Amino acid sequence: MQEILKKAEDHMKKTISVLQGDYAAIRAGRANPAVLDKLRVDYYGTPTAINQLAAVSVAEARVLTIQPWDASVCRAIEKAIQTSDIGINPQSDGKIIRITFPQLTEDRRKELAKEISKMAEESKVAVRNIRREAMDKLKVKKKAGELTEDDLKQAEKKTQDLTDKYCKEIESVEAKKKKEIMEI
Repeated sequence: MQEILKKAEDHMKKTISVLQGDYAAIRAGRANPAVLDKLRVDYYGTPTAINQLAAVSVAEARVLTIQPWDASVCRAIEKAIQTSDIGINPQSDGKIIRITFPQLTEDRRKELAKEISKMAEESKVAVRNIRREAMDKLKVKKKAGELTEDDLKQAEKKTQDLTDKYCKEIESVEAKKKKEIMEI
């Protein structure tokens, strides 16, 4: 019983960390190196993360600089940024690439807020699915005679408490990100 609850809680924690990673990649008008995390550059035939090819740093509040260790890959990094869904055109002098994040419009902020809500809802669904799987496993143990009726009820209550706790945590992460988007 305990191992089922522990596994369910670990999966729920992982769901929240994935959500936080997704939120970090959302462009919020401020320079954030995490927006480049999902981009891959074709480096000698291998898709490679930008942060493995260059030093990425925040030069100013809305300017990100990318300084490739190998100058020959500069053009490939530029191309990867241009073809991505970031929506920003990089400026390059051949050695350093600069990405300037424009101020967000009100419409874009509202769009991002909707996207944030959608991601949070998907995470809540994932947490509920984890709860359902844990409940199913507990019922199988009950049928096999490994759990008593009281143990099953107690375990179901603990599973529901975990679900409620992580759903609330998802809501707080969502509210924090929406606040960040709307204040910029």
